[in-house]
Parts: sequence; C-alpha cells; structure tokens
Amino acid sequence: MTTAMLIIDVQQALCTGEYECFEISRVIDTINRLSTRARKAGIPVVLIQHEEDGSPLAYNAEGWQLAEGLETSPKDWHVRKTTPDSFYQTNLQKLLPVQDFERLVICGLQTDYCVNATVRQALKLGYDVVLAADAHSTVDNGNIPAEDIIAEHNKDLAHLTGSVARIDVIPAADITF
Repeated sequence: MTTAMLIIDVQQALCTGEYECFEISRVIDTINRLSTRARKAGIPVVLIQHEEDGSPLAYNAEGWQLAEGLETSPKDWHVRKTTPDSFYQTNLQKLLPVQDFERLVICGLQTDYCVNATVRQALKLGYDVVLAADAHSTVDNGNIPAEDIIAEHNKDLAHLTGSVARIDVIPAADITF
C-alpha cells in the first residue's frame, strides 16, 4: 500500500496571535514527530497552504508562511489552495493519483474547516484516510471550545466509511508507515 502524508495549513496566521489554534505548540510537535517518521520511511510529505486575498493568509504574506517550528524538508511537496477542500482546483490529485496512493495520513489546521473538508473529499475520491487524532487543531467558535470541536470531529469522522475506502482516527504515535 502506498501512503502519503498531508500537513494542512500549518501557517503563521493560524499559529500565533488572534487566530492561534488550541494547543498549537503540542500539535506542531506531534506533526513534526509524525512527519519525521514518514520521511524516514520514504513517504512523501505534502505541505498544503491556504491563501485568501485581503486576509492574513494572502499569498506570500507573513501569515501565509509555514509556521515557525514546523519541520520541513526540501523533498516535501507543496500545494496551494483557496478553499477548505485541499483537492478542489489544486494539483493534489495529480500529485497523488488514487491508483498509486491508497492511503493518506492527514493532520493540520483547522479541524472544522480544511481538515474536515479534505478528509471527507479524500474518502469520496477513494483514498483510505488515517486522521492523526492528536495532530489537528482549531479555535473556539464562540459556542463550542476548540477542544470539544476536535473531539467531536475525531468521533464523527471515525464513523464515516465509504463503499471503497475508510477513515481511521488514531493517535499519531500509533500510526505506522
């Protein structure tokens, strides 16, 4: 089985200041440990960056840059996107054709937006998905604390299964490559 790892939107604007995600330092550390293991196993790592004109995530703005502390490699692949779904109008599916990549390990920001949309779309496209339960985060939404949003998505996404693919939600330390 061929696997790839997606790191979604771990960008400065979501890791500091007004939009800083819940427990971001711990989440980045967890992502770094997971991506280090992936790279050692020869698994491609795809760094996905959201961009939105007129926002802190405008292309090439300081907030658009990958987060300080996120470990990357010159061999990592890069994808730019403008919607929560990392596949929509991007080159991601060309980079990771489903006939070559059966499994995607997914982590990043934000749980209830881009992580959720990408996990659901990957399942629809026929990829098996492993969501790193402790390697994604978000912010409080005004009604629900971030911690509860994360727990709810871990539970809900674990129950989704397609006719040809599945989602497993497991701690990063238990993910094998």
